[in-house]
Amino acid sequence: MRIPAHAVCTAIRDDIVTGVFEPGSRLTEELLARRYGVSRVPVREALRTLESEGFVTTRRHAGACVAEPTEQEAADLLELRMLLEPLAAARAARRRTDAHLKVLRGLVRLGRERARQGQGEDLRALGGWFHETLAQASGSPGLIALLTQLRHKVAWMYAVQVPAQPVESWAEHGAIVDAVARGDAERARALTAAHAERAAEAHRMRGRRSGAGPVRTSQPAVNMSSGRH
Repeated sequence: MRIPAHAVCTAIRDDIVTGVFEPGSRLTEELLARRYGVSRVPVREALRTLESEGFVTTRRHAGACVAEPTEQEAADLLELRMLLEPLAAARAARRRTDAHLKVLRGLVRLGRERARQGQGEDLRALGGWFHETLAQASGSPGLIALLTQLRHKVAWMYAVQVPAQPVESWAEHGAIVDAVARGDAERARALTAAHAERAAEAHRMRGRRSGAGPVRTSQPAVNMSSGRH
């Protein structure tokens, strides 16, 4: 059975994001075809897609390689995510379904429970699912696709510290859901923007020395009393 190129693309992207293939490393069709048990045709198609997404670059005399984003490129992508997530929340307030609300509330309930128990790894996954569901609730396919790609790239480029005050972080998630449930688009946008600004402070570009400062973007600072995520 022929494995479709999009499945191969997903597998290669996941391996890039998780660091199996490091920035700058070569991606030969033969190696990838053997790794994923496919022919070179879907691998070739997948590499073209990943190049268009910015995960792969083609070098003269070297062929396809994992891209090596600069610090400025990484900061730009994080800023784009910070701008688009509030827009998605505002649209979700207008377009969400009861099913979206049920999932969002369930994630907030689990997040608060895990936060009280100090289960950091679970919180990372739950946070990702929360923001993915919020984007889905926007009902905007183009926006959903952009945010999905940005989440992949941010996860690739940045390590995220566990929030210092996870209970408060999940209280923020809950407030966003309440605004979405009421159809209050402007409050949902404002709450998400503030949350995204705080979350950005927990991001450290991979490969930086320990103790490096927070990510700098051109976003205006949000007044806050703590560095919660």
